[in-house]
Amino acid sequence: MTNTVFRVFRIHNDKTGYRGGIEETTLDQLSPGEVVVKTAYSSVNYKDALAGTGKGRILRQFPLIGGIDIAGNVIASTDSRFKEGDAVLMTGCGLSETRDGGYSEYARLPAEWVVPLPAGLTIRESMILGTAGFTAALALFWLLQNRQKPEFGPLAVTGATGGVGSMAVSIFSQAGFEVHAISGKAEQADYLKSLGARQVLQRDVLSTARPLESVRFGGGLDNVGGPMLTSLLAQTHPYGNVAVAGMVSTPDLSMTVMPFILRGVSLLGIGSAGTARDIRDEIWQHLGSDWKPALLDSICTREVALSQLPEVFDAMLAGNALGRTVVKIG
Repeated sequence: MTNTVFRVFRIHNDKTGYRGGIEETTLDQLSPGEVVVKTAYSSVNYKDALAGTGKGRILRQFPLIGGIDIAGNVIASTDSRFKEGDAVLMTGCGLSETRDGGYSEYARLPAEWVVPLPAGLTIRESMILGTAGFTAALALFWLLQNRQKPEFGPLAVTGATGGVGSMAVSIFSQAGFEVHAISGKAEQADYLKSLGARQVLQRDVLSTARPLESVRFGGGLDNVGGPMLTSLLAQTHPYGNVAVAGMVSTPDLSMTVMPFILRGVSLLGIGSAGTARDIRDEIWQHLGSDWKPALLDSICTREVALSQLPEVFDAMLAGNALGRTVVKIG
């Protein structure tokens, strides 16, 4: 097996420039790990597009294989928790950041971060979810931990047609919350309503700039950053929570402390990549059962091969992505 030649999407940054593309490699050239997996699927996240194009500083070393998600079957393991044939997945945890990622026909993974495929999910479904679904579910987990209640009012989801946004609309509504999807893509209103959005709102509902506004939302999940996040916080119910998981517009945030000290609003940071193992396992169990999106296949709007990744990256960064893109590798 160590001499088997297989395909990967590897990213370089050297004297000839920043670039990524299909290459051939062997198992002994991959990052070390106790679990060897034959990859079936990966996915494309915003972070993958940044890493694959060099538009964001994601990789901490070069060269590396891209892809922050991976799912497949174990073909070898030196860790007793995993045996040949086991279906497993891994998201984040250094993939395509400090170690080779999921855009590879085979992978070596650290056993401490490999998750057994939850009952209720197929391998492909786990990658439709991927980091996007995990992030949305993690946001719900922390909202509930901080005592978010449906009676506070609807949860707003910004950037609602993206991967995390689409997942959040479905997962939040599945958990009993009214969801208001906020998007600049009016033509996708039917799509968002099919996922569970009670209302689909244009971005101008978050265009106000005053430190406090009339309460409109119970809380929400922001994927955009900047003025929209500021406005959402200013319109949030007392003791409601706003989770923040993205910055597709800007990482900047300019605001006063008034929503926090006058209404007790909480801003919750959702950093999915390094989530503790016990919480990670709990989230994946929810995603295979009570939080599993009812129309998961509808959220997957595209399935591509490794060779198509550059065009997918460009479309995502241009704001032309809808829902989730899975990468069929096996």
